Amino acid sequence: MNFAFTISSLKIKLSLVILGALIAFSTLYYTQHIVKKLQQREKEIVQLFASGLEYAANPNAETGDLNFIFNNIINRIDFPLILTDKNDKIISTEVGFGYKNISLDSNLTKQQIKSLLQGKVKELAIEHQPILVTTKEGVILQKIYYGDSEIINRLKYYPYLQIFFAILFILISYLSFSYIKRSEQSNIWVGMSKETAHQLGTPISSLMGWNEILKLNYNNPDKVLDTAEEIENDLTRLNKITRRFSKIGSKPELVENSPYIIIEKVVNYFQRRLPQLGKNVTIEVKGDHNCKTKLNSELFEWVIENLIKNSLDAIENKNGLILFEVFNYKNKIEIEISDNGKGIEPGRKKDIFRPGFSTKKRGWGLGLSLSKRIIEDYHKGKIFVKSSIVNEGTIFKIIIPK
Repeated sequence: MNFAFTISSLKIKLSLVILGALIAFSTLYYTQHIVKKLQQREKEIVQLFASGLEYAANPNAETGDLNFIFNNIINRIDFPLILTDKNDKIISTEVGFGYKNISLDSNLTKQQIKSLLQGKVKELAIEHQPILVTTKEGVILQKIYYGDSEIINRLKYYPYLQIFFAILFILISYLSFSYIKRSEQSNIWVGMSKETAHQLGTPISSLMGWNEILKLNYNNPDKVLDTAEEIENDLTRLNKITRRFSKIGSKPELVENSPYIIIEKVVNYFQRRLPQLGKNVTIEVKGDHNCKTKLNSELFEWVIENLIKNSLDAIENKNGLILFEVFNYKNKIEIEISDNGKGIEPGRKKDIFRPGFSTKKRGWGLGLSLSKRIIEDYHKGKIFVKSSIVNEGTIFKIIIPK
C-alpha cells in the first residue's frame, strides 16, 4: 500500500511539472506569435511612412496630400523612430520630423541631441533593418531606423515572467505536496497508534475488571463461570480487533446481514462493561429488526463501536443516553446515532473525519476516519454529522444502499 501511495505521489508531482511547463511554453508561444504580428504591423507602418517620404520627394506632390500623410501616419506612430540620410547621418533634431518617441533632455543643445540620436541609430540598427526611402530609379534618399514599441517590449518579457512564476508555482506545489504527504503520514501513524490503544482499551479494562471479580468470588462457582464467559468474550474481541486491522487495505467480503442485529450485539457487549468504564450511560436500539443488506459484519461492528466510544467520550459527568435507530426504506437503510454529549463545534463537523484529528487525549485520531472509509469505500454508503448542538448532543447518520 505504501508503494502504491509513493507511485501515486510521483504521478501527481510529475503532473504538476508537466502542467506548469505546458502553461509556461504555451504562453511563450502565444505571446511570441502576438509579438511577431505587432512587429509586422509596425514595419508596415514604417514602410507606409517611407512611401510618404518618397511621395513627398516627388516635385508634383500636393500640399494637401502631404498634410494627410503626416497627420495620419506620423502622429500615430508610437514606437522609436529616427530619420537619417543615406549615409546614416541625422537629418534633423526636430521632434516629430527627425525623430519620434525617444526621450531626451529638453535642456540639451542641438549638437548633443544629434550625438545621442546618432548613438541611438546604432541601437535601432541591431533591432531591425532600416526601411529605405528611394526614388523610382532605386536611388536611396533616406533611411528610417525604428525600434519596438513599449507594448511589444512588455510582451517580449511577459512569457519569461510567466515561466518564472510557473517554475515558482511548481516549486511551491512540490514542496507543499511533500509537506502535506509527510504530515499525513505522521498523522496516520499517530492516529493508528491512538486507535490501536482505543480499540484495545475496552477489552483490556474489562479483563482487569473480571480478574478482580474472580479474586473476590473464587469460591462462588456460578459467578466464576459467568466471569469466565465474559473473559472469553473479551479474548474473542481481542482476536477480532487483530483481524480488523489485518483487513485494512484489502477488499472485504460482504454478505447478507441485519444492521439491527449487529448493532444490538455490539450494544450488549458495551452494556455489560459500562460500570467498569465508570460511565452512567444507557445504550438503546430501536427500529426495524428484519431489514437486511450486504455487510461485512466485523468492519461494520468496528464502525458501531467507534461511534459508541465517541459518544461515551462526549458524555461527561451526567446521565448519558446513546440511541441507535434503524429505518428501513425501499432502496436503502438509514441509521441514526444520537447522544446527549457535549456536541461538536460548527466548524469541526468535517474535521472529525480527517485522519489524525483529535480533541481528546484518546480517540478520534483515526476511528471516525476509518469508519468513513468502511462505510463509503467498502459499503458504498455515507456517514456524516446530521446535527450537533454544543452542550446538548450530536446525531450521526449512516446511509447504506440495499
